[in-house]
Amino acid sequence: MGRKVISLLALVLCLAAAGTARAEDEAAVVRQVIEDSIGWALDKDFDRLFEVMAHDENFFIFHPDSSTVEGWESFVEHSAVWKDPRFKATSFEVKDFRLNFSRGGDVAWFACYLDDFGEWDGRQIGWENVRWTGVAEKRDGKWVLVQMHFSFPNDLPAEDDAEAK
Repeated sequence: MGRKVISLLALVLCLAAAGTARAEDEAAVVRQVIEDSIGWALDKDFDRLFEVMAHDENFFIFHPDSSTVEGWESFVEHSAVWKDPRFKATSFEVKDFRLNFSRGGDVAWFACYLDDFGEWDGRQIGWENVRWTGVAEKRDGKWVLVQMHFSFPNDLPAEDDAEAK
């Protein structure tokens, strides 16, 4: 009886370890999809950009200026501006990344801060410490982003206010 209990416990521990490793692998895949949704721009890899986005009418982005992108076709139209040779991505960093999965494991939501910098016609552009949240869904075995929200915190003093003090 003792050997059976020990064998059963060993099996349970092995299965738990395997499940944890799979969950960590899945989290790494989702994080890569999220980072690629910004990082594609460094090489203007539009194939990768389009690969990590949901291609349907439910796709949605809320930008800090309150503008929105609703639906796949709208996203494709919106992304055309990045093909302009005056646009050049220079760097990005995802910070304080948090990721959670649904119980079924096919939906994930994330939150982080994003620094995203580039140039437009030689002039520096970008976002620093923008809050970025979103939802990814596993469809046909691949993770895609279905919703994103970008916003700037308004509870921090503006640069001009901080300099005036």
